[in-house]
Amino acid sequence: MTRLSLTRPDDFHLHLRDGAMLAGIAPESARDFARAIIMPNLVPPVVTGAQAAAYRARIDAALPGAGFTPLMTLYLTEDTDPADVVAAHRAGIITAVKLYPAGATTNSASGVRDFDRVRPVFEAMAEAGVPLCVHGEVTDAEIDIFDRESVFIDRVLDPVRRAHPGLRVIMEHVTTQDAVDYVRSADQGLGATITAHHLVINRNSLLVGGMRPHYYCLPVAKREIHRLALVEAATSGDARFFLGTDSAPHSDDRKECECCAAGCFTATNTMPLLAQVFEREDALDRLEGFVAHYGADFYGLPRNRGTLVMERQDTPVAFPAKIDTGAGPVTVFNPGFDLHWRVVAG
Repeated sequence: MTRLSLTRPDDFHLHLRDGAMLAGIAPESARDFARAIIMPNLVPPVVTGAQAAAYRARIDAALPGAGFTPLMTLYLTEDTDPADVVAAHRAGIITAVKLYPAGATTNSASGVRDFDRVRPVFEAMAEAGVPLCVHGEVTDAEIDIFDRESVFIDRVLDPVRRAHPGLRVIMEHVTTQDAVDYVRSADQGLGATITAHHLVINRNSLLVGGMRPHYYCLPVAKREIHRLALVEAATSGDARFFLGTDSAPHSDDRKECECCAAGCFTATNTMPLLAQVFEREDALDRLEGFVAHYGADFYGLPRNRGTLVMERQDTPVAFPAKIDTGAGPVTVFNPGFDLHWRVVAG
């Protein structure tokens, strides 16, 4: 197969930042994607419906005429007002709420420490049908960073879901066989996003031969057995797994330093990279579901009507190494192998 015509895809986990960074990198997502779930971990975070509406207006202003729809989220804190969440969702201002365990990743200091304090929010969300997006890692210092996802499932996520059986949950950027197995153990109400970069890199990619800061992300890449489990899940046609890129831009000075920021910027080449991964698995016929159908269905959104056309060429496709922004250059994720797919129409 050398040509693909897909329903225009969605990105169900995207960081657009704000200000000059937003203006510089938002077009990279809007070029290929029709909609995206927008992460609320700004400084300060987006914690109210009014703040989400204001942030959406700034995104729209950065993308005039792009035909891109930002799907906003609220940052869950221990002071979140359940009534504000429900009102913002009913008004169409937000699509979901994002749970960050405090200290788990970039700009997560305002996240949740005491989960008992957010039970009223979960109850209101379950009743109103508001989805919960979860960064699934514990932050206990004594827990090895490579085990934090699996421990989170046992200690936090499973008890929350048992206490609130009507709550729809998306485990974001899953990285382990444990998470894949847990999602498959649920009959309904649980989905998971998988990133492009976690389909490609393992922890050796990050560490062997020297530390590669542009492969450093949270959750951190795991062993090869886990990467293979993610590839199998993504290409399986199981509708509980769908695309969320977690494309997370940082300027190069924040990545190439002694204590670098976590995040891989994949917006520029996500679709060609995914086509290559699915082609390797003889699963190109399942790519459309993963990028354009399953996530929309899980969120209860209509599928997009537009199309994205991709072609395969024999010679490697050249992608920019960096995106220049007013907040500094941002390095584009390099998978470490040549890409032969490119988007030709969308």
